[in-house]
Amino acid sequence: MKVCLVRPPSIINPLAYIGSLTPPIGLAYIAAALRHAGHEVEIVDGIGENPDQSTPLAGNLVARGLTFDQIVARIRPDADMIGISGMFSSEWTQIRELVNRISAAFPKTPLVAGGEHFTAASELSMRQCPRLKICVVGEGEETIVELADALSRGANLETVPGLALRRDGGAFVKTATRPRLREVDAIHAPAWDLVPLENYLSRALGYGVNRGRSMPMLASRGCPYECTFCSSPLMWTTRWVARDPGQLIDEIEGYVRKYDITNVDFYDLTAIVKRDWILAFCKGLHARKLDITWQLPSGTRSEAIDAEVSHWLYKSGCRNMNYAPESGSERTLENIKKKVKLDRLCDSLRGAVKNNLNVKINIIIGLPDETHWDVLQTIAFLVKLSWYGAHDVSVGVFAPYPGSELYERLVAEKKITNSDEYFGKLAYVDITETVSFTDHISSDALRFYNWAAFFFFYASNYLFRPQRFVRTVRNLMTRRHESRGEMALSALLSRLHLAPAVKQF
Repeated sequence: MKVCLVRPPSIINPLAYIGSLTPPIGLAYIAAALRHAGHEVEIVDGIGENPDQSTPLAGNLVARGLTFDQIVARIRPDADMIGISGMFSSEWTQIRELVNRISAAFPKTPLVAGGEHFTAASELSMRQCPRLKICVVGEGEETIVELADALSRGANLETVPGLALRRDGGAFVKTATRPRLREVDAIHAPAWDLVPLENYLSRALGYGVNRGRSMPMLASRGCPYECTFCSSPLMWTTRWVARDPGQLIDEIEGYVRKYDITNVDFYDLTAIVKRDWILAFCKGLHARKLDITWQLPSGTRSEAIDAEVSHWLYKSGCRNMNYAPESGSERTLENIKKKVKLDRLCDSLRGAVKNNLNVKINIIIGLPDETHWDVLQTIAFLVKLSWYGAHDVSVGVFAPYPGSELYERLVAEKKITNSDEYFGKLAYVDITETVSFTDHISSDALRFYNWAAFFFFYASNYLFRPQRFVRTVRNLMTRRHESRGEMALSALLSRLHLAPAVKQF
């Protein structure tokens, strides 16, 4: 089979304080699996092929990367199967338009969609996009290979586990659930040669803090927890599997030699679960003397990180890490099944700061059932973490992701209609707009709390440690960032000129 995998452009709101451009590690893994099975694969990277291009869209949004017409023009005309990645439900309305355009240009070519969004909302996506008839659900490497083989033989697709399908009569069906991959060390390395990787590396693009030529990697798969705001249990189940530390270090060393990387960003859902594993990795990486830094930008747990672990984290090159308590209210933590001990997290954070790690805190406010008192407790907790030395914070207003337990609850309560407006405002984190999903706090009050949380954290941080304010100003002026907050603020300021421009893609 000749397979073309497509990554859409990044869709952001210019007023968002997020919006990093990252190499497509998921598609690179899928491409490697297909190629190893004997298929001919190409990737059309809608971001990486022109990361400097920005196109204003309707609704005050901006597409970063190729336009839809440019993507369609890059798809090989003799493709036997076209796959499109959809990681974020906030981009669904734009992905839907891209699916329609690809299908119109290649009406006889099977079009397959996969990724977090389509795992969580496959039937909804096929209902809202009649041209879409095949979705890969969950972990994709084995499913996409079996699907390609079935299509090449003209076999019945309902025999392939891990799919959501629309039958010719219009009925929706899900095939058997595919078990999670257990031998993670046997998964083929990402096919980075099919991606314009240098466009990312030379611009220092990635999810973490700018520390030079940054490579994305996965040290584990899955997450053992069941937080009600997260779609991970549906996508990955609750099985966490870590790679062999030695193999992981071999891969890093290979990237240093081949791509001259200076930093690694780990995109794991929960990278640090077992203390023995992280110590083995840190000590092994330190022994290789590769002279690189590495980061945990997506958040991790604190339970396995004591003073000894944080010492080895820094010694092995780790410079930035995120803790994700999500709330400072014990009542909220219990409601969302966030199994975190706040006192233990504080002890872990103090040890990390003492060992020179730059620590960021992830917080969510406005969760269903939260009260004013819960949010005030969270803001007070942030000031406490600031006193203990946390450098950075991300305060996000709750957004109900498809596939999460809270999403299903809000749909049942008819507080979500799955409209284009809902998807458009799902996760852009616009600093000027807020939607409340708790009956106890209005949207205006929640927006005030969002700003207040940032203000009290950073005001106290600079009050407790005035040298940090001077360093932040210097870093913003020189664009040599040390924290995600500095990086996000710099990116926000650089995007403001795009906000007034609006046109169709």
